Amino acid sequence: MNWEDLYCPNPQCLYYGVPFHHGTMVKNGSSHGQKRGRCQHCGKSVSLKYGTAYHGLEADASIFETAIRALAEGNSIRATARIVTIEEDTVSAWLDRAGKHCRLITLELWKNLRVTECQLDELWSFVHTKQGHLEEVKLYKESYGDAWVWSAFAPVPRLVLAFVIGKRSQENADLLLQRVKHVTDDHIPFFTSDQLVAYKAALLNVYGEEYQPKRKGSRGRFPKSRRKPLPGLLYAQVVKKLRKGRLNSVSTKIIFGEANEIENKLKESPVSQKINTSFIERDNLTQRQSNRRLTRKTNGFSKEMNWFEKRLWLSLAYSHCVLPHHSLRRKLKKPEPTRGLGSPKIWESVTPAMAANITDHVWDTKELLSYRIYPYQIRDSTKNKAIFPNIV
Repeated sequence: MNWEDLYCPNPQCLYYGVPFHHGTMVKNGSSHGQKRGRCQHCGKSVSLKYGTAYHGLEADASIFETAIRALAEGNSIRATARIVTIEEDTVSAWLDRAGKHCRLITLELWKNLRVTECQLDELWSFVHTKQGHLEEVKLYKESYGDAWVWSAFAPVPRLVLAFVIGKRSQENADLLLQRVKHVTDDHIPFFTSDQLVAYKAALLNVYGEEYQPKRKGSRGRFPKSRRKPLPGLLYAQVVKKLRKGRLNSVSTKIIFGEANEIENKLKESPVSQKINTSFIERDNLTQRQSNRRLTRKTNGFSKEMNWFEKRLWLSLAYSHCVLPHHSLRRKLKKPEPTRGLGSPKIWESVTPAMAANITDHVWDTKELLSYRIYPYQIRDSTKNKAIFPNIV
């Protein structure tokens, strides 16, 4: 945390949200061991930790960071409590704090991304009770039963563009594509998915335009308006056929666009040589390994939907900004010496956020948690509430 991005916390102040050296903020000693600043315009005092995940935290910062790192690495709340020797309720409170913070960071940094390819898929999980074990009265509660994680994945930077947690419905498929459009630039990516029908309708709803079909004959009412894909929308499906529960054959099917256009896209791609969903399926495995809520046959599943979502925001922010991806590493132009008598360093570690030009270096856990949230980030989050509703 530094002074440069600290701002006045008073919404009524003229310098509300203005960084330290551009406003009237001055250093104002410390209180209870925490450095503080003061706005000379309105007289409001504020902690240096304001706007970060550390604000209002009474525990030792290193213990907090260790607990969050343990949660992000896939440990359950009880296991994390045992690792750092604190109460389970404290771990839950810290997960709530970190999950909401990571959500705002992601909504702020994932903007105008240049994406050439996007793979779509759903990851099964459940909240509280599996769908087949529900009592009849519980079938009407959306927070119980099957909870699918709809994901949109960019294979080139190995980045999850957006996700939606909910039932396997057309409404959630539409919401996923709306979130993809919100975080990407005007360029339409080349989409691939499995043969789920909902994706075709969702792509038309988000990347389509209405047109009026011609009337057959000169009498009668005009046909209802329909939607057609925008120019440049390319979409193909991977069709998997099963036999006795086992994969028998795999084929592809072009839904939107021409075969030669898709062939040119694949030639230009640095990662895909053919139509596939391999990258998002591999990322699904990574998520299951790094998020206890997604692990199969475990007692670490979520009991409420909002905790499921908080854990997912934390897991994705940590894996994208903190953890380097082996396949993204870059060879250094000049080897760098290492400590002792070790061999020189020839590879530069790269995270998915670096590959997507979101950041320019590998973050650590402290930097992730100390990223300062500005008022406009909260305002934009509220403005886009229909696409990104707040988590409780």
